[in-house]
Amino acid sequence: MSIYTNVDQFSSVDTPFYYYDIGLLQKTIKSAKEALGNGPYQIHYALKANSNPRILNEVLKFGLGADCVSGNEVNRAIEVGFDPKNILFAGVGKTDREINSGIKHDIFGFNVESLEELKVLEQLSKTSGKKTRFALRINPNVDAGTHEYITTGKRDNKFGITLEELSLAISLIKSLEYTEFTGIHFHIGSQIIDLSRFKELADRCNEVQSLLLDHSFELPHINVGGGLGIDYDQPDKNSIADFKGYFSCFKRNLVQLPNQTLHFELGRSLVGQCGTLIARVLYIKPAEKTSFMILDAGMTELIRPALYRSLHFIQNLSSQEGSEVYDVVGPVCETSDAFARGLSLPKAKRGDLLAICSAGAYGEAMASQYNLRDAAPCIFSDDFK
Repeated sequence: MSIYTNVDQFSSVDTPFYYYDIGLLQKTIKSAKEALGNGPYQIHYALKANSNPRILNEVLKFGLGADCVSGNEVNRAIEVGFDPKNILFAGVGKTDREINSGIKHDIFGFNVESLEELKVLEQLSKTSGKKTRFALRINPNVDAGTHEYITTGKRDNKFGITLEELSLAISLIKSLEYTEFTGIHFHIGSQIIDLSRFKELADRCNEVQSLLLDHSFELPHINVGGGLGIDYDQPDKNSIADFKGYFSCFKRNLVQLPNQTLHFELGRSLVGQCGTLIARVLYIKPAEKTSFMILDAGMTELIRPALYRSLHFIQNLSSQEGSEVYDVVGPVCETSDAFARGLSLPKAKRGDLLAICSAGAYGEAMASQYNLRDAAPCIFSDDFK
């Protein structure tokens, strides 16, 4: 990453702030598109990972679609210029207002997550006088092998329609008049490194597709979701995710029919490594077994460590001398407000700048103003040119 080229400029900027490497973002998206290759494929960028308008404008330049999980994400996608015909709307709890907004904008389709939601979509489509497209989100009962809070494809998760409910869904779909069934949708989780999980998903997808074809359904679209992980341990060494392995897994194992489009919903793997949270050391405070390094950034700027106990690679940008063990913590009045415990770093002092890496996904997007803290601003690499 090019972050060290801007350290001197950072010294005069109020912290904390999010720093985005636009060059790396562009390189990452280009790599993903090259790995996928030409064919009946479409990548949709998952706005939940990062909905910063500048980031979205960069994504838009590469012809990606938008994957949204709220009405406001749909609105944001349209505001920055995404074609409604390339916008997907997922989520287990779509309100009538959000559904009506999607119908009004004539988006590409809804990923329906329950039979009750499908009935509501049918009724609202009838009222609007527009025929609405939808895919059925199937819960394939595939373990993503990741943190339980970001696993979405197991039977005890709230997402999608179970395989046991599929027969009921088939009967319901055949009775619909105002909605059009266009395909099936899956998403098994997030931050998946073990590609064998995606092979298992492809196998399950083949089973569901075969069943629906036996009932004379046409399936012009298959959406396998996203979930490809990034390297949080060595972000500099592995700044771009294994897109080749990810896409190849589906190309080898998924039965893609003629005239059928395969859709992917990628978020973290596209933007995760381009973002860094820059913070400043406020105090070094001795403790019983270590020292507390208290930063001016905390769980309000990056909640993942507090929420999932996830680890981000941390660098001291101001010092490379000596070594000391620290608990790297934030200023928020919660004991869980910590980025790392027992971490060996160059000896730090008040005023040092720290980089908390791999914060481009689920950093700014999940930020809060708890304790009435100010929202952290964003700075982009080309701001320094």
